Amino acid sequence: MRKLTLGGKAPQIGYKVSHSHRRTKHAWLPNIQKRALFSMALGQSFCISVPTEILRSVDKAGGLDNFLLQTAQDTLSEPMRRLQARIRTQVSRTPEAE
Repeated sequence: MRKLTLGGKAPQIGYKVSHSHRRTKHAWLPNIQKRALFSMALGQSFCISVPTEILRSVDKAGGLDNFLLQTAQDTLSEPMRRLQARIRTQVSRTPEAE
């Protein structure tokens, strides 16, 4: 089984059904890629195992910082919660450019 750090995707478990309807257990693993995602707030990149579906969501949100700030804490793993807290404190410290 694959362990995820971002996105909360888990393997799906079910049966493969043959033509004669014999059932065999099977697990479908999510498409997980290791990527280095850059945090603008912290100024460094993090190597994270990410499902491709979540990579698209990170791009749509405008980067890792925005994605983590928009994501609820209960859907994140413990390392991602710590990273989210670090980004929150860094963003709250920097004055807004007006």
